[in-house]
Amino acid sequence: MSAVRRLVVEADGGSRGNPGPAGYGAVVIDAATGETLAEAAEYIGVATNNVAEYRGLIAGLTAAKALFPDAGTTGPDLRVHVRMDSKLVVEQMSGRWKIKHPDMKPLAARAAAILPPSSVTYEWIPRAQNKHADRLANEAMDAGRDGRQWEAAASTAELDAPARTPLPDRGPPGDAAAGAAKARAALAAARGGTEAGTLFEVGGEGPETPEPTAPEPTDVSAIAGAEAAAASASGSAATPAPQVGWAAAPDLGAPATFVLLRHGETALTPEKRFSGSGGTDPELSATGRDQAARAAAHFAALGTVQEIVSSPLRRCRETAAAVADRLGLEVRIDEGLRETDFGAWEGLTFGEVRERYGDDLTAWLADPDTAPTGGGESFTEVAARVAAARDRLTARYAGRTVLLVTHVTPIKTLVRLALEAPAQAMFRMELSAASISTVAYYGDGNASVRLLNDTSHLR
Repeated sequence: MSAVRRLVVEADGGSRGNPGPAGYGAVVIDAATGETLAEAAEYIGVATNNVAEYRGLIAGLTAAKALFPDAGTTGPDLRVHVRMDSKLVVEQMSGRWKIKHPDMKPLAARAAAILPPSSVTYEWIPRAQNKHADRLANEAMDAGRDGRQWEAAASTAELDAPARTPLPDRGPPGDAAAGAAKARAALAAARGGTEAGTLFEVGGEGPETPEPTAPEPTDVSAIAGAEAAAASASGSAATPAPQVGWAAAPDLGAPATFVLLRHGETALTPEKRFSGSGGTDPELSATGRDQAARAAAHFAALGTVQEIVSSPLRRCRETAAAVADRLGLEVRIDEGLRETDFGAWEGLTFGEVRERYGDDLTAWLADPDTAPTGGGESFTEVAARVAAARDRLTARYAGRTVLLVTHVTPIKTLVRLALEAPAQAMFRMELSAASISTVAYYGDGNASVRLLNDTSHLR
């Protein structure tokens, strides 16, 4: 019987905005001695939290395999125990949760293909017990923020980690220095690098690389036998599968909370006329100004709004200014929050559009890819614009409460996307002038709709 070499891999990943600037960290530990054998960390650009966590797992398993490349053949059998504070990754890689999101499948496939599934076990641990990998991930993100890559020479992650207790009966520690050199060379080759010390050598830097893709089976047991193909799955636009159910969630930190305030009335509002970004850009009416003042008083009483971002259109800027003056905050403008361009329908009622452009209206109601008559925006185009604004703002305001002063379509779109509802759901929501809706965005990619069309502050 061949000897068994036991390693522990601790891995983590983070995204400041989810998606936002992201990085991962991983450490390989000798289970017998508690000695750190290898560290990996990398800034990976804009990605989601779950993508970064999977990237950390892949780096950790790759490093473990590279330490003992002859394991299972001429060398000792290798057993790797993975410890992570990501419930999602642990449960999916253990085969207890199916992998439904297409962006997670290729990453899980790559992780499952690094070592035989029978040689790897997984354990969820609290975040406080994963400080070494967490610190590495944060060092990588800090480096990316400063326009550089993580450097081992500058790392203090191991110093911040809690003391480890060696596990009994785990076999000889082996030649860690030689193994680490093999790990550096193998990881550099796997990532297309030319430097042997890319990840672990003092002063080394780790370049960004694309992720390979793989077939898309529904669970890890099927994924384990799949070979990772050489296509890209960078995750820059990935939306991770949120945690579902009543189980306790890991510590995700404070969400980015968007308080969505529709602007106050204009002269067109009570007449229910199309009023988008391609029309006359009307100002608030007297009623609208009163509504804005009431909203301002409401938010002043709550004391929760920390930032204000507005559509560039006049009715929103006036509403936002009323709140900002009351709260003593500045208003930032984001073009992504403007209303749909309704083309030739601007200023018309629904009935007038049906009379003049009946076929076009019918097509628009049936297909989100159809634009209004005369070169307006389709709901699909608006959704892409609003989603990009959402991603920018969640990255910028992670953990903060932000008042977004915007319009019917952007608010409905944010709610629809949070619920993963079809485009037709846009026609199933009512949004009154100066109403308030709220969506929270968590670090695991989950979005929670907390409020919709509240007008109690206007009464």
